[in-house]
Amino acid sequence: MRPIFALVDCNSFYASCEQVFDPRMRDRPVIVLSNNDGCVIARTAEAKAVGIKMAEPFFEQEELILKHDVQVFSANFTLYGDMSNRVMETLRQFAPRMEVYSIDEAFLDLAGFRGDLAEYGRKIRSTVRRWTGIPVSIGIGPSKTLAKVANRIAKRDAEQRGVFDITDRPDAGELLDRIEVGDIWGIGRRYAKLLNRHGIYNARQLRDAPDKFVRQHMTVMGLRTVTELRGEPCIRLDDVTHDKKNLMSSRSFGRPVRERADLEQAVAEYASLASEKLRRQQSLASLVHVFVETDSFRDGPQYRNFATVGMAMPSSYTPDLIRAAHQGLDRIFRPGFDYKKAGVMVSEVVPAATVQLDAFGRDGGVTVKRSVMRAMDAVNARMGRNKVFYAAQGTDKTWGMRQKRLSKRFTTDWDQIPTVKA
Repeated sequence: MRPIFALVDCNSFYASCEQVFDPRMRDRPVIVLSNNDGCVIARTAEAKAVGIKMAEPFFEQEELILKHDVQVFSANFTLYGDMSNRVMETLRQFAPRMEVYSIDEAFLDLAGFRGDLAEYGRKIRSTVRRWTGIPVSIGIGPSKTLAKVANRIAKRDAEQRGVFDITDRPDAGELLDRIEVGDIWGIGRRYAKLLNRHGIYNARQLRDAPDKFVRQHMTVMGLRTVTELRGEPCIRLDDVTHDKKNLMSSRSFGRPVRERADLEQAVAEYASLASEKLRRQQSLASLVHVFVETDSFRDGPQYRNFATVGMAMPSSYTPDLIRAAHQGLDRIFRPGFDYKKAGVMVSEVVPAATVQLDAFGRDGGVTVKRSVMRAMDAVNARMGRNKVFYAAQGTDKTWGMRQKRLSKRFTTDWDQIPTVKA
């Protein structure tokens, strides 16, 4: 059976999520800002057309934003995560196997499909738009790398109506001529510069490069990319989500933090987030790492440090992680500094099912702890995140991120569900 892959990519995903719940935002320039409303991390085609630049500081583009009435939103990752789940569940209806590649991308396995692939892609696209409100582009090809190339063409060429199938195209070589080598999936900036020095500037030239040259300069991984460009799949579809071995929770503060009590609250908050991530993938962690750092871009004394705390037994119980995180903070906190950021990482992650009893057959209260966490997670899942939380996380989080333009959690909080008047 001949392999066929479809790459489904959400268009300007974060900005599109904001447009879904406010029809007035459609066809208007919309941008989303990074943590603390710093830089532009998402923009619609309309925002791009008026000159808004990606990854540039917000304050440097304010004049342009005001001139063109650009709609500005703080990043609402709770909303974006839930909308991503809705898109992915919709896509699962269209293929027997699927790999969720990122929050806004997924590969579908269309091997064995009989019919017009481009037309099927348009059906997928219209269904996702109708069921979720999110616009997507779809690239189809005999390998994952060519599906990526096709997706790029689908985004650029309006005549394709958001879907492009590069499979068996007689003009495939001409199409690859238009793709810069640095835009190929798996070719980073360093390899792009190397290839340019050897006269390789586009995807077609890389496809036709001798295997010996590619292996010598780009290793076996580079040869796999070239083989894929030739239409021979060698990067398999990974339809199993692997558990992460390290989980990190960190944020930059909305203002410089000096007080130890504020740092304790922040570290407790990040430990709580890490524990939620562990339970989500049914894992436990043995090590808790804590770090703090000042702002290296500001004048004044600088300091950064980290500490690692081992736990007696692997755990995902929030109080256990908070306690360990506070122990780590005790070791590294130094008064007199303006802290800009703190974070908590957990490692030595193992499946929850493998927890070992002690020499006396006791589980260290694991059964009770799991029951408490299940009840807490159930309440928060139903009523909205942090409806139930630990006092150590604080109630007046003045150190929190700046999010002056934050939209509502339309899909995850009962109190913020959109109201429709007819």
